[in-house]
Order: sequence, then structure tokens, then C-alpha cells
Amino acid sequence: MIETAELTAYTAFGLTIASDHSLPELNRVNYKDCEVDLIIRREDLSHLWLEYAEADTYYYIKENLCMVRVPDVAIYKIENGREISVSPFEEASDEQIRLYLLGTCLGAALIQRKVLPLHGSCIAIDGKAYAIVGDSGAGKSTLASAFINRGFQLLSDDVIAVMLTEDHHPMVIPSYPQQKLWQESLDQFGMTSSQYKPIYDRETKFAIPVASHFHDKPMPLAGVFELNKSDLPKLEIAPVQTLERFPVLYYNTYRHFMISRSGLMEWHFELSARMVNRLDFYRVFRPNSRFTAYEIVEGILDLINKGEKNI
Repeated sequence: MIETAELTAYTAFGLTIASDHSLPELNRVNYKDCEVDLIIRREDLSHLWLEYAEADTYYYIKENLCMVRVPDVAIYKIENGREISVSPFEEASDEQIRLYLLGTCLGAALIQRKVLPLHGSCIAIDGKAYAIVGDSGAGKSTLASAFINRGFQLLSDDVIAVMLTEDHHPMVIPSYPQQKLWQESLDQFGMTSSQYKPIYDRETKFAIPVASHFHDKPMPLAGVFELNKSDLPKLEIAPVQTLERFPVLYYNTYRHFMISRSGLMEWHFELSARMVNRLDFYRVFRPNSRFTAYEIVEGILDLINKGEKNI
């Protein structure tokens, strides 16, 4: 039993999280009514980092253990998917510390718990979840915001937690009701940045609360759309063939380099093998020369409504 005295409890990714560090982005719960899955505590990790890590590295990873050193922010330790320790540097702000707690640290904890964290945004459409993945800067959150503006709900932004049911169907576990959008995207949507809080060292990227557009229940994953920038003049959406789906899942796994170093390549492959034939996979090539988010929304909805299946 995890000791929860003097801790505040929250929920995200289907986990009850007890923390001595305030996490205002997450929904608070009463831990007395449920079992704690993950605990976050402050701890001096400086000596442990010097013992384990090599000079000029940012990560130390082995099975069921991950340590991360973010210069001027903190050293983090994630163990067994159940404990996260935080050793802040003096100059770090709470916003800086939380950014990595809710991103890299929770992503590593999910991997250790054998829950697949895809890097992207996830939207609920007609009772099913659709993942939007791609490289940083591809426009994942912007596209998700366009879906929200069309009346659809968000399940997750940045980290998409996927686990299998007993009959091996992939389910998306919702994260927490927040998006991150660049100033350019806010401008395209006619949103004023002054009403949102900038993410600490990214003055033109903002945290956007989406509580009224958030779906907080698990939902079956039906499709994966990989978003890519393109020099093509027109939008193109093409199906991904079966064998090509494996690298799509691997390279769009959040912090995928952790998989092999955690000894989990076999797990990742077996999970991917169970997913590739159950989902629709598409590559979206968006013109880089203009704003295409609403055009992509229409293209994706058209595919979903037609019920087209991949070959």
C-alpha cells in the first residue's frame, strides 16, 4: 500500500496519482475512495545520478528504471511504473517541473506499465477514438483543435495511452483536459493569446484548457492518421499498407528510444501485431503553403463516414 499522507490525489490516463507537487492541469480525486497507482514525491537524486549516468547524458534507462536530467529544471526518476521522484534545481519554476512530469515522466511510467503511449492527439468521433500522430511541428494539436471547433471531443493531447482489452482490441485511455497550441494556430482560429498561459520557455506556445470538450471515458481506437508536411499543392490522404504500419506505430511511440533500452522491444512488437489489422491507418500529406486543418477534418470525416477499409 502506498503511503498517501500529505499528498494530493489526481487522475490521468486511468491512473490515480498521489503527488506532493501540485498538478493543477489534472482532475483532483479523493484517494481515500480508490487505490493509488502512481506516487510522485520530491527526493534528492543528485548522488544517484552521478552514480548511474555518464557525463553529458540526459537519460539513464534500464528495465523498470528511467532517470532523466533536464538542465536547469530537475532530475527525475521513474520506477516500475509506480513511482516518480523529482529533484528540482533551485532556479526551476513549478511550470517547468510540471511540463516534464506530465510529459516525459508519465510517458515513461506508461511504458513501464506496458501501456502504449503514442505521440499525438486523439479525437472522439461517433463513439470511436482516432489518433493523430506525426513529428513535432506536423500540426497534430492544431488539427485536433479544428475537430474540437467542429463539435468533437478530445481524449488526449501529446501522449495517447493505448491498452488492449481481454479480446485484444485497442482502447484509448483519456489523459487530462488541456491542449498546447502555437501562436500561429491561435491566430488561424481567431483566438486571443492573452487569455492563455504560455508554456514556460516557449513564449509562443500556450496551454489551452478544454474541459468542456473533453471525453473522460475510455474509447475503442478505430484509426491512426499520420500527419506529414508536404510541398504538394493539394491535400493527399493515402492508406498505409499492413507491413508499413509497424514502423508507423514504433516511430510515433512517445520517446520510442526508451523501448529497446527498457528491454521491451518484444512487448512493443507483439502489441503492434495485435493492432495493425484491427485499425485503419492513413498518411495525411498537408500542403505547407497554407492553413489546411479544416480541409483535413473534412477529408478524415469523409473516410470515416464511407467506412473505407485498408487493403
